[in-house]
Amino acid sequence: MSIFIHSFKTSLGVFRCAETKKGLALLMLPGETKTAFMSRLYELFPHERIEKGGMVNKQVEKQVQAYLKGKLKKFTLPLDIQAPPFYKKALRQVMQIPYGQTQTYGDIARAMGNPRAYRAVGSANANNNIPLIIPCHRVVAANGLGGYGGGLDMKVKLLKLEQVL
Repeated sequence: MSIFIHSFKTSLGVFRCAETKKGLALLMLPGETKTAFMSRLYELFPHERIEKGGMVNKQVEKQVQAYLKGKLKKFTLPLDIQAPPFYKKALRQVMQIPYGQTQTYGDIARAMGNPRAYRAVGSANANNNIPLIIPCHRVVAANGLGGYGGGLDMKVKLLKLEQVL
């Protein structure tokens, strides 16, 4: 099986993405190095052939550019979520948060039927391989912004774009 990779420039910087035959499996936000991207890619897919290109990756670029211009509110991409079952469930719940809204880690845990699992929800978000598309920037702490893999500056920019802040 081949993994297709692609990088593209945006108003926020360079995004890097990778797709499998199932869909988008990895998206690295600006600020992350190419080395970090390739390291994560080999961690997820140690035995796969890496090639440039990919039809889904082109859609990722098109949709991310539209989102950053305020023209896209919901991503419609096939995803290949590489995560343990609980993390997948948490990330699927995060995908339900509408554009321009936030929920707390506790809100997500309660929606999953496990109100005490808010720390595990935080861990699922911290290990999200497809940030922005799976909008973990919309998940906040009960007492503030919480963390973000792309850095708090990036989280603030994205929440401002969605007019949350």
